[in-house]
Amino acid sequence: MTARLLVYTRTTDYRHDSIPDAVAALRAFDGVTVDHTEDPAVLETRLDAYAAVVFLSTSGEVLTPAGRDRLAAYVDGGGAFVGVHAAACTEEDWPYYGELLGARFARHPEYQPGRVVVEDPGHPATRNLPPVWEFTDEWYDFRTNRRARVRVLLRADETSYDGGGMGDDHPLAWTREQGAGRVFYTALGHAAAAYRNPDFLAHVRGGLAWAVGGAPQDS
Repeated sequence: MTARLLVYTRTTDYRHDSIPDAVAALRAFDGVTVDHTEDPAVLETRLDAYAAVVFLSTSGEVLTPAGRDRLAAYVDGGGAFVGVHAAACTEEDWPYYGELLGARFARHPEYQPGRVVVEDPGHPATRNLPPVWEFTDEWYDFRTNRRARVRVLLRADETSYDGGGMGDDHPLAWTREQGAGRVFYTALGHAAAAYRNPDFLAHVRGGLAWAVGGAPQDS
């Protein structure tokens, strides 16, 4: 994968301490150039130079009206969008964003170990993962299950941790298409430790590669 990424980490609500580690991890990917910003004015400019726009644990309202228009035009026109973790807690007042990402955050139990089940082992974001993956995270619940409108890659095994609220069918990572663009989202990535975990990094890198068109959907 050779790609220039715009990595956006603005927060107006909860801010994750892991953001610097996450940005550093993306910068370390081979073949990737990262432009990192928290300035909403950057999203008001043309985004065509970027292979993908990455919302990395953003939270709250982070875009201006002009930035919303630019982002929507970019993705609908064929650009890639990648959301990581708290990207699902972002732009509550913009209905388009909820559709773009695929689901909105509802709640999470305490940070704890659990199990991830790989549903789609042929996808670039999952092909390097074990079928059942032991991980520690916040295990986001979402307001609705959008399985019918997204391609689910990972789901949570709620029997493996306390406080799950979605039941047996609990998507955690997925892809979808928006206009002519590709979207990849993963709910994982709360803590700095995730960005030192080889399996998690392979998951994010594979999702990025697929979103920018550098990897096929299936093996």
